[in-house]
Amino acid sequence: MRVRGVSGRYGLRAAGQVFLTAVVLYTGGCSEPVKVEEAVVRPVRVMTVVEQKAREAVTLSGTVEAKTEVDLSFRIGGRVVERMASVGDRVTSGQRLARLDAQDEENSLRAAQANLAAAEGKFIEAEANYDRQRQLLSRGHTTRQRYDQASQVLNTLRSQLDVATAQLAIAKTRLEDTVLYADAPGEITARFGESGQVVQPGQVIFRVARKDGRDAVFDAPASLISRGSRDAVVKIALSIDPSIAGSGRVREVSPQADPLTGTFRVRVGLDEPPAELRLGSTVTGTVTLEGVGGVAVPAAALSRTNGEPVVWVLDSANNTVSPKPVEVAAHRVGDVIVSAGLSPGDVVVTAGVQTLRPGQKVRLLGQQS
Repeated sequence: MRVRGVSGRYGLRAAGQVFLTAVVLYTGGCSEPVKVEEAVVRPVRVMTVVEQKAREAVTLSGTVEAKTEVDLSFRIGGRVVERMASVGDRVTSGQRLARLDAQDEENSLRAAQANLAAAEGKFIEAEANYDRQRQLLSRGHTTRQRYDQASQVLNTLRSQLDVATAQLAIAKTRLEDTVLYADAPGEITARFGESGQVVQPGQVIFRVARKDGRDAVFDAPASLISRGSRDAVVKIALSIDPSIAGSGRVREVSPQADPLTGTFRVRVGLDEPPAELRLGSTVTGTVTLEGVGGVAVPAAALSRTNGEPVVWVLDSANNTVSPKPVEVAAHRVGDVIVSAGLSPGDVVVTAGVQTLRPGQKVRLLGQQS
């Protein structure tokens, strides 16, 4: 009975396997043949590569400043008793701007005039005595010693006369320096002194933007400085109204970078700027630079395979595409500069690259398949 039980279990297992085999065979025989999907012809847009020199338009933001800006100050110290100009005033050459208390300088001038008058009187007397001694000596009626004394006194008094004359000139100059004048036509952009204030020699009272031209001033990065040219024309436009525009050329480039920003100060001299480009206005400056050699292709034409940049090139003979590795020199807004990997005449796919695979047949947009 024990042996027969074991054989029964094996018999049931064998019968099950036969049943499963029959089911599989039956199912396989009843299945339909697998249909082979036809290759899909993808629509794409293409362009023909043409050798060119890539160019790049760079725009920076800056401000309008005077070409020449000077600080005006008194050459002497004193108390300001009158201020005749303010910020925003247009001034002419020689116009009075401020005045110091001139009482001390007027007294010094009167003293210098008196010293000069006294020195002139003594000199005239010494000159007459010298002439008399010279005539007496020629006739033998005086001694050589008296003649020499008269000559020495004359020379001493001549020197004193020169000193008195110089002191009078200094006194006149100091009196003139109590008034501050504009040295050239321009516009006052800043004021640092007020009536009643005691100022020191050289202390700035006014800052004047001279009327000899205006600059657009920008802070440019080092990469732009190395690529830019002073002969390039810079287009200037008012930020709040780009229709107000002008142009100019680079007039000055700072030889030293700003220690905080690492940028270089660039001054563009404006050619006949519009009146609306006032001092302090915010402007944009645009310059077109020569780029690296290569070709510019739309950014949509670039894809990646295994992390490397590629473009899809069309084989016009059979309308199939294949990826081609390229070297990208620069990325710009809307396109990229390819420096290697493409040759003139290559036809690259510019739209529809996301679903392509090597050797796939394509249809150019606008053509029938």
